[in-house]
Amino acid sequence: MAATLVLVGGGKMGAALIGGLLNSGAHAADALAVVETSPNRRDELAAMFPELAVHAQLSGDVVAPGGGAIVAVKPDQAESVALLLGGLGVERILSIAAGISTQRLQSKAGPSCRVVRAMPNTAALVGKGMAAISGSDAATAADLDWAERILGAVGTVVRIPERQMDGLTAVSGSGPAYLFLVAEAMIDAAVSVGLTRDQATTLVTETFVGAATLLAETGRSAVDLRAEVTSPAGVTAAGLRILEMKGVRSAFIEAIQTAAERSFQLGRA
Repeated sequence: MAATLVLVGGGKMGAALIGGLLNSGAHAADALAVVETSPNRRDELAAMFPELAVHAQLSGDVVAPGGGAIVAVKPDQAESVALLLGGLGVERILSIAAGISTQRLQSKAGPSCRVVRAMPNTAALVGKGMAAISGSDAATAADLDWAERILGAVGTVVRIPERQMDGLTAVSGSGPAYLFLVAEAMIDAAVSVGLTRDQATTLVTETFVGAATLLAETGRSAVDLRAEVTSPAGVTAAGLRILEMKGVRSAFIEAIQTAAERSFQLGRA
């Protein structure tokens, strides 16, 4: 039986979405299907989700007319997939392909299919994702609700105008990588002052978890929380002085601006 929701591209993010949908009960397994061209990855997906149908290619036997699809392929494949899905009678597409605009996907999918674009991040793998969505001119409120239900199974969802999507991609889409780099550097630094690598990893990881929880749950700004930890002429102030002298703040600003520009370029390629 053809599925009412098909995931095209079974990479880590796609698998996270499928896992979230199944674990939350948002979709029954027999209503879902995955299309993945890599034989090795198909085997992995079949082992991860034994109750799920995993296919090598899209066809009318895979997705039911009037159903929906999640496009989780590389950006250079997204438009050809949208064209194929529109031809199969899919009514809704949720694309998580970075940089590819709803206008481009909508033009390929055709007038009978509505496109919603999203940018989730890798924290979706642990149910703590942050995603933004925006719809094409053809998308309705119901289409956005549908996309939000899918992404809401693995984290928090916000709705934004598409003109903000490149900036959001640079912040929350790429953001985990920036934080992992900071964690990596802090672990190396902790080892340099005498801690074992295991000790350093635990200390840095739990420091990140605790700081993120404070920021998320106290309602206080990052500025206020940072100031509270920074006693005049104290240990933290000494460390922060070096970070500011080395231009860490400006480096983050430049990194995010550059990433946003790259997302914009992908959309024009």
